[in-house]
Amino acid sequence: MPLKTLLALVLVASVAPAYAKDVALISNKNHSETTIAVADLVKLCKAQTDKWPNGTPVTVIIRDPASPEMKLVLEKIYGMTPEVLQELIKTANHGRANHPAIIVADSDEAIIRRVQSAPGAIGFVDVYSITGAVNVMKIGGKLPLEPGYPLHGN
Repeated sequence: MPLKTLLALVLVASVAPAYAKDVALISNKNHSETTIAVADLVKLCKAQTDKWPNGTPVTVIIRDPASPEMKLVLEKIYGMTPEVLQELIKTANHGRANHPAIIVADSDEAIIRRVQSAPGAIGFVDVYSITGAVNVMKIGGKLPLEPGYPLHGN
């Protein structure tokens, strides 16, 4: 194999994992739900459902809708553009100053801190950012990195 081809293959192999990441859905440690159906997750994320079955208010914590980290969640959960999601956030949070429906955080670490401190909170983070401070929820019965997981990056 020519050296140029070999170098190109090594470069592609080293870059490919950066694009194929899973996004994990995390919850507060005290949250009793361990799994959620995709349809129910969509309702929570779009603020169509504002409480968990036990009555605890829901807060969804995400990255900036225009950020590359949100691309997968925008496509698979929200099904909308970053601009439309920004409008949804404004509408969903209107009149909910004490308990916003959707909070935008600037890093995975910030999402983890907020989820950790808020009962009923969920958030989306890169699977490799998960810490023991939060729980990972199953989506559609699957955990990140399992075949068929809905938030698997391509």
